[in-house]
Amino acid sequence: MKYFKKRIKQLSLAMSATLLSFVSHAAEPLLIGYSDWPGWVAWEVAIEKDWFKEEGVDVQFEWFDYVASMDAFAAGKLDAVGMTNGDALVLGSSGAKNVMFMVTDYSNGNDMVVARPGINSIKDLKGKKVGIEIGFVSHLLLLDALEKVGMSESDVELINVPTNETPQVLASGDVDAIVAWQPSSGQALTALPGSTAIATSKDAPGLIYDMFVASPSSYASRKDDWEKVVKVWYRVVDFVNDPKTQPEALSIMSARVGLSPEAYAPLLKGTKILTLEESKAAFKKGEGFSSIYGSSQIADDFNVKYDVYKESQSPESYIDPSIVLSL
Repeated sequence: MKYFKKRIKQLSLAMSATLLSFVSHAAEPLLIGYSDWPGWVAWEVAIEKDWFKEEGVDVQFEWFDYVASMDAFAAGKLDAVGMTNGDALVLGSSGAKNVMFMVTDYSNGNDMVVARPGINSIKDLKGKKVGIEIGFVSHLLLLDALEKVGMSESDVELINVPTNETPQVLASGDVDAIVAWQPSSGQALTALPGSTAIATSKDAPGLIYDMFVASPSSYASRKDDWEKVVKVWYRVVDFVNDPKTQPEALSIMSARVGLSPEAYAPLLKGTKILTLEESKAAFKKGEGFSSIYGSSQIADDFNVKYDVYKESQSPESYIDPSIVLSL
C-alpha cells in the first residue's frame, strides 16, 4: 500500500510539473513576424496603442525583410508571419506547413513590373533580362502578366535579385526590368528616370492576397489567443480606414519605415486593406480572384506549371477561416 501511495504521489508531482510547464509555455508571448508592406506595417498602430494588452493577449512582434521573415517562420522561430497566399504554398511545399487564418489585404497596384526607358509593354520584354526574386510573389505576378499577352517565362531571361536590391540593379543597367512591391517598386521608378510600370497588381486584383499564417501547432494549441489577435486587427482596420483617424495611422505607419506621411499615403492607397465583412466575403469558397480559395488555386496551378514546386499543395488544406467567420 505504501508503494502505491508513493507511486501516486510521484505521478501527482509529475503531472503538476507537466501542468506548470504547460501553463508556462501557454503564457509565453506569441512571436509574430512582420515586414515592410502597408497591410502589415498597420500592426504598428496596435503596437503603439497597446491594444493587445487591452484584449488580453501577450504578443511580441519582430521586424524582418520579407523573405527573412519566412525563413525565420520555416525555422520554427515564429508562431506566425505575414506573407502572400501564393508564398504560403511555396513555403509549405518545402515542408514548412502553415495555416492561413486571416487575410489583411490584397495588392492593388503596389506590386509592379518596372522597365527601363524604351520598354513600354510586357511584349517588349521578349528576349530581355528581368530582375526578380525567383519563386516568390513577384515571380507569380510576372508569369501572370506574360501569360496574358501570350508569352511565357522562356521568352525572358530571369536574373535572381533580392527584392530590396531591385532598384539599384535596374538603375545599374544590368537588367531591362524588375518586378517588386512597394516601397522597392517605387524606389525603382525614382532610381531610373524615365522608367515605367508596364504591369501592376491592379491589373489582377486578388491575384496577391496578403495573409497572416500560423504554424499548425501554435494555431491548434492557442486558438483562443489567435482569436484575440484577429479582433485587434479589425480594430486596426477601422482606425486605418476611418478618414478621421487615417492621418494618425499614416503618421504611425510611415514613422516605422522612415518615410513622411505624405510619401507613405500612395503606398497605402495601393493596398486594399479588407474590412471584416470584406474578409468574410473573400473567405467564401469560389473560383477566381474574388475568393482566397480561388486565388490560391490559381497560384498553386501557376507554381506547379512553372516548376516552382512539383506537386499541388491542395490550397484548401491550408485555409482556415473559422476565426474570421465567427466574428
